[in-house]
Parts: sequence; C-alpha cells; structure tokens
Amino acid sequence: MFNHDRIYFSQFILTACTGIDNIAEAIALLELNNWDLVAAINGVIPQENGILPSNFSSEGTQTSGFGPHSQPTGAATPSHSSSSTQTPPSSSASAFCPVPPLRHIIERQPRMLNFRVEYRQRCVEVVLEDASTVGEIKQILETELQIPMSKMQLKGWKTGDVSDSTVLRSLHLPKNNSLYVLTPDIAPAASTSQNRSVPGLLQGPVLKCVSYCLSQVKRNISDLTNIPVRHQQWEGWPATVTDDSMTLAASGISYPCHHLSVCRRASPAPPREQPEECTDVHMVSDSEGDDFEDASEFGVDEAEMFGMGTSGCRKSPMMPENAENEGDALMHFTAEFSARYGDCHPVFFIGSLEAASQEAFYGKARDRKLLAIYLHNDESVLANVFCSQMLCAESIVSYLSQNFITWAWDVTKEANKARLLTMCTRHFGSVVAQTIRTYKTDQFPLLLIVMGKRASNEVLNVIQGNTTVDELMMRLMGATEIFTAQQQEDIRDEDEREAREMVKREQDEAYRLSLEADRRKREAQEREEAEQVRLEQIRKEQEEEREAIRLSLEQALPPEPEEEGVEPVSKLRIRTPSGEFLERRFLGSCKLQVLFDFVASKGYPQEEFKLLTTFPRRNITQLDPAWTFLEAKLFPQETLFLEAKE
Repeated sequence: MFNHDRIYFSQFILTACTGIDNIAEAIALLELNNWDLVAAINGVIPQENGILPSNFSSEGTQTSGFGPHSQPTGAATPSHSSSSTQTPPSSSASAFCPVPPLRHIIERQPRMLNFRVEYRQRCVEVVLEDASTVGEIKQILETELQIPMSKMQLKGWKTGDVSDSTVLRSLHLPKNNSLYVLTPDIAPAASTSQNRSVPGLLQGPVLKCVSYCLSQVKRNISDLTNIPVRHQQWEGWPATVTDDSMTLAASGISYPCHHLSVCRRASPAPPREQPEECTDVHMVSDSEGDDFEDASEFGVDEAEMFGMGTSGCRKSPMMPENAENEGDALMHFTAEFSARYGDCHPVFFIGSLEAASQEAFYGKARDRKLLAIYLHNDESVLANVFCSQMLCAESIVSYLSQNFITWAWDVTKEANKARLLTMCTRHFGSVVAQTIRTYKTDQFPLLLIVMGKRASNEVLNVIQGNTTVDELMMRLMGATEIFTAQQQEDIRDEDEREAREMVKREQDEAYRLSLEADRRKREAQEREEAEQVRLEQIRKEQEEEREAIRLSLEQALPPEPEEEGVEPVSKLRIRTPSGEFLERRFLGSCKLQVLFDFVASKGYPQEEFKLLTTFPRRNITQLDPAWTFLEAKLFPQETLFLEAKE
C-alpha cells in the first residue's frame, strides 16, 4: 500500500530545501534516488554546498526509505558502525523518524512565497517568507490599498478561512499563490466604463447566485434596462428551462459563465415609436468558494445592486418639462429625489443657476464655495445606483454640504436639456455646454465641479456615474484642495485690497476732515470780515450821524460875544481828555444848554461826557440846562474839564 503521508512529507521537504515547485519533477527525483530524501536533496544541491551526506550515523539511527512500497516494520536496529547501509526498497524499511540535521537546514534557509492579491480593479504583488503570518500580508495590503485591516477579508486560501496569527508555513502553500480581498463595509463599483457602450442598456457580466430563480433574474434585468418582464424576449436559455420558478442551478446553464441576450418583444401597437433594445447578459457564477453565495458579502444589498431598492416602477419624472421658473423645477426635483432615495441626500440649492453661482462665487473670499452641478438622466442605467449608493452616502452628503453649493437639473427630457445648455453657455461659456453635449446617456449622471475665478468660471472636474464612493470622495477632495489653494490666494488678495482700501478711506477721511476744518475756518473768517464790515458800516453811520449833529449844533450856536460888551460875559476854559483846551466866551444870560451844545459840537456829546469844575468839584451836566451862567455861578470865568462817563 502507498504511504501517502510519507510521500507528501518527502515531496514537501524536497520542495522546501531545493525550491522545486513542480510536484512531478520532485517525485521523479525521489524515485531516481530510490526515495532516499537526503540523497535526493544532495543530488540537487552542489556537493560543495551540500546539506549533509547521504549516509550518516546519529545515535545508531538508520536512514529510512520512503518509497511507495515501503512499509514500517518497527524500530530501527542499532548499529555500532560509523555508517549505515541504505535499506533497499524491497526490504523492510525502518519506521519513519524526522532527521534532526535536515530540520536545522530547513530553518536556516527560509522559503519565499509569492502572493498575487486582487481587489476590485487593482492587483498587488506580495513576497514574504513562509515564517510570516497572514496578518503581515494584511498589513502590507493596508498600506498599498489604503483599507483598514479591520474592514478587510482575505480570501482564496485552499484550507478555508484562516486567522491573522496563522503562520504561512503551517498552510503548506506552493510558491505562487492567488488571493483576493473583500470589503463588505465598502460599497463596490456599480459598473465599469467598458460596460456602458449602449445608452440605457446593460452589457457585461451580471453576478448571480445559482440559487436565484429565473423570475428574479428577469425582474433585475427589467430594472437595469427598463424593459418590463412581459416585454422581454430572451435567447440563450437551455431547452430544459420551462418555468420562471426554476433556479439557475437547475436550469442547466453553462458553468461558470453563460451567454444570454434579451431584447424588447415587438408590440403590434406601441404607444410611441421606440427603437428596438437588445442587451447581452453574461451570467457569471463563482460557487467554488463561499464568498459569492450572497450579495450581502460585499456590503451591498441585493435590491440596491439591481436598482430595486427605492422606487420600483418610477412614473413621475424628476423634473417637469417646460417648468415656468427654475425654482419650481428644483423644488419638484428635490421632492421626487427624496421620494425615490430617502431624506439623506445633498441639500439642493432652490433657485436659478445664476443665483447658485452668485451664492458660491461672489461673496467674501472666506465665504466662497465650490459649485457642484448634478445632472440626472433617468434613461441611464447608472442613475439609480449612483444616487442611492454614492450621492446619498452619508460621507458624501456631509462633505458636499460643508464645501459645496449643490445645484441639480434633470436632462431626461430634451427640452430641459436644451434649457440647461443655454444656461451653461450664458454663465460658463460654450465650452462647458459642448462638453455636456459630448456625454452619452449611459455616461450619466454627471457631477460638474465648478470653481469661480476672477475672470471666468472654471470646470475643475466632470465626475461620471461609473464611480465608487471612495473615488467620488477622492475627486471631491482633490477639487477642494485646488479650490482651497485658490481661496487662500483670494483671501490674501482680498485682505491686501481691504487694507489698501482702509488706508485710502482713512486718508480720504483725514482729507475730508481737513477740508471741513478749512471750510469752517474760512467761513469763520468770512463771518468775522462781514461782521467787521458791518461794524465799520455802523461806525461810519454813527460818525456821520454825529458829524451831522455836531454841524447842526455848531451852526445853531449863538455868536461868540465880544470881550468888552454891554452885557456881562463869562469866559470858560475847558480841558479835554486828550489834554487840549477849548476856550470860548458866553453871555452871562445864556443858558447852560448853549454850553452843552458847544461841547457836543466839538465831539463830546452830553450822553458820553460830563463837565466838571475843579474846585469845588461839581458836575455841571447834572444842572438844569435852563439855568444861566450866572445862576450856575460860571461867571466871570471858570475852568472846566471833560471826563468820559462810565
């Protein structure tokens, strides 16, 4: 009988020591050396670098034969000789016993293992010693794929699931290995660019569990292609398929890949003219492992994967055709979007594209944001997956609300699309409108990232519907980094401009205050000059009036009498405040009023000056003007002096 354990052990040891990966070559080498493991190893490794001799003695232990016909006969017979004779295959072989020197040789020469690890569209090559653990592979993958180890499931082991502490040597792996990574907590891509060549159709592999029934497949294809189940015409099903309740496993489809085609069944009286639609469907099954038996393994709900999670049959359009104003259209869009995909979605700006641009671009530099324009198209197979899985992800919703003004529009109807192109041409130029025209229906939805610049607005990025949450977040963050750099420059320019304007305002204010002070000073000077002119005019008038009074008084004075006359004459000598003396003769019978008029005619009116005698001191102006000089005792002569009244 064959001793399979010994054969496997011999082949494994030979492979580990010599690096021979071909099992057939290893077995042939063992057979050539009559299943003597040590001889086979020394036959491959040069003698000068040999591991150990083919025959050796160690405490009387004899080298065992490991041929397929060898059978254990019990314990080996001790030998006192320095060497032992190899047991032929036909003779009874000694019981197997590990050779200590060989174990030490294996430990001194670690075996290198190659791993090819696939994750979605990426492939990572990892080379490690067989003494490493599974956790070390995950650590390398965490660095390369940027996926936390806690969210990573490493699949493809021949022995089933293993733990992170499992040593690779204990798994008895070949030199080259293929593994793959699953991330249930991270949503996979809904589709790839090569599967979107026909607008509104699905072309490419469709992953199905073999436990699905045909009716489930047809309903899912209906959601993807908008062809109702009753209008589907299939080709490629095996002849054994007679009932839609039959499972894929029982249908007799080819394994692991089966090619089908589906198109819309011709209708005798279609409601509207519609071109025939045809879709190629590849049914792919991977039941060798346990990883694809349930779509939830990927962290994506089955209904959501095929567009069945929210709205089912969608009859109401996202946006009415030919809406009167953009605000009403956006309100209808938001309400319909919430009804289809739930309340966790970006906050869409309600208003015109011009108002959204003003809100995003034309405030203060610190308050500006990027403008995200979401363009929806219900005829695209990517619309449902993109909205439910990417656009409504909490991380995306939060990031958009913090860094973007989000404006949406539905281009399903041609009238709405033409209206959008007109708005884009008016606000962003013809280049943006032409860019939107180049995208086909199956490339929608689109997310345009627009940044406001000094001269014109710039479209930083156009994100298509065939993306993942991670890629969408990375592209949004990349646009934000570009915008932040530009925003910081704008903030510096704005601060410098505000500082210059502040200095200019301060200079203007100082100049204004200076002009105001000069104006007030000039006005005060003008008022003072006017007052002086007025006072001068009054003074002149008063002087003229006084002069007129003086002249009239002077003319009214009686003539001065002669010194030697018949009537008594009084001679008066009057000293003025300036020290001059006025002398005149008056008749003794003259009234004192004549004296007052004489003094006034000389410029000293009675209202301002008083006449006083020297001794005894008397105020003549207080006497009755009707008195005569004789009654006033101013006869025959008297000296008086004028004094200004207080």
